[in-house]
Amino acid sequence: MKTIFVTGGAGFIGSAVVRQLLDETGNFVVNIDKLTYAANLDSLPQAAGHPRYALETMDICDGRELHRLFTTYRPDAVMHLAAESHVDRSIDGPGEFIQTNIVGTYTLLQQALAYWREMTDPAKQAAFRLHHVSTDEVFGSLGATGLFTETTPYAPNSPYSASKASADHLVRAWHATYGLPVVLTNCSNNYGPYHFPEKLIPLVIIRGMAEQSLPVYGNGANVRDWLYVEDHARALRLVLERGATGESYNIGGSSERSNLQVVESVCDLLDAVLPAAGGPRRRLITFVADRPGHDQRYAIDAAKMRRQLGWQPQESFESGLRNTVQWYLDNRPWWQAIIDRGYRTERLGLGTAGSSPVRT
Repeated sequence: MKTIFVTGGAGFIGSAVVRQLLDETGNFVVNIDKLTYAANLDSLPQAAGHPRYALETMDICDGRELHRLFTTYRPDAVMHLAAESHVDRSIDGPGEFIQTNIVGTYTLLQQALAYWREMTDPAKQAAFRLHHVSTDEVFGSLGATGLFTETTPYAPNSPYSASKASADHLVRAWHATYGLPVVLTNCSNNYGPYHFPEKLIPLVIIRGMAEQSLPVYGNGANVRDWLYVEDHARALRLVLERGATGESYNIGGSSERSNLQVVESVCDLLDAVLPAAGGPRRRLITFVADRPGHDQRYAIDAAKMRRQLGWQPQESFESGLRNTVQWYLDNRPWWQAIIDRGYRTERLGLGTAGSSPVRT
């Protein structure tokens, strides 16, 4: 049995990783999470009382506490997913993104390096990995053609993507300078169950269920490559187990859709299972002023993952979106509890006919 640290394990992608580690492996999982607004322990229904699970509520910027965790649990690997990740929030308040995504990653790297250097078992030291999970947004915006590869130059355009790009560079530097064994991944837009309601797909589902307006930035032509979160979690586990030290891997769903196409698809799925009294939900779509620095297109080339690690998504966009819509229909208590805790706000636009834009 290995011990694996998962930072941000109560977040959207992190919780999918933790669920899979508990359900599909024999590893002991230490979930390190500050439990900020987007974290949700209800996303880990099997974790409470699980003999192979421990929760440590703490800030990854706290080096002393991280040192305690490394000393106490002696991990075999670290999966680093803790991050501030919402572009609109980074525009409104970039300081938190600088602190968590850059300072937090630096602090984790320092503590991991000290722990790794002091390991007395040569075999365990050789097998240790720190897996840093990042985003395709660090590469900037694509034109109408082309794909992001692992060698695409960085060109972040928002405080969020700039902070993640900085973290990526730190991870690479700690490998090149100090020899810390790391692997990196950059993923496309995730979607699926347990997604916080301020993000595009869950927000459209929830507002669509209530027959509320569905505002879309600009003309809705911004394109993203969509990746089902469970497929992403499987890819992350594979990179941790078999990825080459010092290498980066792009993970994408090969499912490019414009924001408008995504919203229309959600409307059609909802109409099929929950007909609206006022008619087809596409009538609810409205267009609002675009946000600053809105990247036009992201698209991932995941050939390296397929070629070297044998990975490919199990879900198409159509099947994954169908699963997601049905999950939100079946799990109202999960997302209703979030709204009831104080997120029936202008930012979400839930519970009103407000004009908050849907977000990516």
